Amino acid sequence: MSVVLVTGASRGIGRAIVERFAREDATVIACARGQAALDALRAALPQVECHACDMRDGDAVDALARDVLAQHGAVDLLVNNAGAFRPGGIAGEDDGALLDMLQANLFGAYRLTRRLLPKMVERRSGMVLNVCSTASIAAYPNGGSYSIAKHALYGFSRNLREEMKPHGVRVVALLPGATLTASWDGVPLPPERLMPAADVAEMAWTAWSLSARTVVEDILMRPQLGDIGEADFP
Repeated sequence: MSVVLVTGASRGIGRAIVERFAREDATVIACARGQAALDALRAALPQVECHACDMRDGDAVDALARDVLAQHGAVDLLVNNAGAFRPGGIAGEDDGALLDMLQANLFGAYRLTRRLLPKMVERRSGMVLNVCSTASIAAYPNGGSYSIAKHALYGFSRNLREEMKPHGVRVVALLPGATLTASWDGVPLPPERLMPAADVAEMAWTAWSLSARTVVEDILMRPQLGDIGEADFP
């Protein structure tokens, strides 16, 4: 039975990925910051193992890795999904914005991956799937430090992929566009204009389910009508 660890797992894309892998009888470990949201997840999916962890806290990330390795020996699939969105232009955002976005979207994923990689390398198997964004490859107004951090996460994915090729560890960058999650609450758009989170989860499952001889390096997803733009707000 595969051991799957998903960060940012209590809602949105992370929650959808947890639900998708739980249907396949995987051993799913879900972590997120909010205990109340994790309690709700555990109530809905009692077979899922839940851990409270703030991915911006290095000590907490280390403790999570130690606990998971002690209990399961290794992780077969690590889904780095935890992140945060903070809009703002580079010229106008506050001085702490970049560090805040890097801590939320990159540093935790980098640290947790490094803690779990040695066992994957030792076993010559496993996958790291980083949930990036279309903001990882395209600049847009008001993207600011969020877009910079997502570019960095994609760069991390690409470099890690090259390092892991000789070791049998697959690395996937999943780059979804606008997805119907709580991040869009209050935005005057019809739900049909956004992708369902379940579709993103399905692509994560598909990438994982392929032969170990095959890797889908980048998965780029957008709503059928394209990225959200000014034309969507008449």
